[in-house]
Amino acid sequence: MRRRQAPKREVKRDPKFDSEEIGSFITIIMRDGKKSTAQKIVYNTLDLIADKLKEDPLKVFFTALENARPRMAVKPRRIGGATYQVPLEVPKEKGMTIALRWMKDFSLKKKGKPMEEKLAEEIIAAYKQEGSAIKKKEDTHKMADANKAFAHFKY
Repeated sequence: MRRRQAPKREVKRDPKFDSEEIGSFITIIMRDGKKSTAQKIVYNTLDLIADKLKEDPLKVFFTALENARPRMAVKPRRIGGATYQVPLEVPKEKGMTIALRWMKDFSLKKKGKPMEEKLAEEIIAAYKQEGSAIKKKEDTHKMADANKAFAHFKY
């Protein structure tokens, strides 16, 4: 490794559900340091999920997160003037962060509805094994599978 590793930061738990995952989701949703606005969006999203599915919104959220979490990813690696896409396993925590970011990004791309509704739709879609985040995960896995030949270039 070339540089030192950044120190692990402690993730703050959210005040309502006392969950680290929801705390980090709030942080990912937050813009311009407006944490209370991000909290309102996430909590309203969970309320919408509870209304639509008549299930525990935390269970739905965690299942959706697990469904959207990538297990494999590719990382470019330069070897002898050529760049290879080397498949690597994604650590669980990193996978969770990626899945949360994908859900946020795909929700932001949708137009014409409040953020709470767009996020709820994306989470419900991931819960049902469909939607943009799941497609992105499958594409990532296909890319890693296609580049299995370069797996021996792992660092």
